[in-house]
Amino acid sequence: MAKTEWKPGNMLYPLPAVLVTSQNKEGKINVCTVAWAATVCTNPPMLGISLRPSRLTYEYIRETGVFAVNVTTEKLVKETDLCGVKSGRDVDKFSAFHLAVENAKHIACPLLSASPVNIECRVTEEIPLGSHNLFLARVLAVHVEEEYMDEKGKFDFNATKPIVYSHGEYMGLGRRQGTFGYSVKRGKKSSR
Repeated sequence: MAKTEWKPGNMLYPLPAVLVTSQNKEGKINVCTVAWAATVCTNPPMLGISLRPSRLTYEYIRETGVFAVNVTTEKLVKETDLCGVKSGRDVDKFSAFHLAVENAKHIACPLLSASPVNIECRVTEEIPLGSHNLFLARVLAVHVEEEYMDEKGKFDFNATKPIVYSHGEYMGLGRRQGTFGYSVKRGKKSSR
């Protein structure tokens, strides 16, 4: 199969499309779409987001050292796009896009009520990378909608219908392809 060399900026796709909420010291809140977000450590629980320093959310996070990651869903596709193309300097996104918020428990920052998963974060390090700066953050709390918990206490992430971002498009996720370790289990059929 022939391969072609592609632009280095188009590497690992799809990416989670999340809405990052922040609040400055005066209490002004903002939300922006971030596609460069990832779990970076499980013990301690940490994640990272990359933002352009020109973004208002970057300013708020830099000022307070906290933010929240709010998982997006198929129901939030339009709001996810709007929060990525409109600046909080020009519009109150919460009012304009009808985004309800609730208080976080461990940080001074709003959580999006419509998001099935909200992650409260405190910045531990900022790393300038070039066009973007990476915020590494400790996860202080994860809040999940109870309706997506099964009888065994497992969160059914797929039932939330999360979206991802790939080369300018928002996409839903498909069916499960396997479970961790299914390829090496003996005497059992595939977990597909």
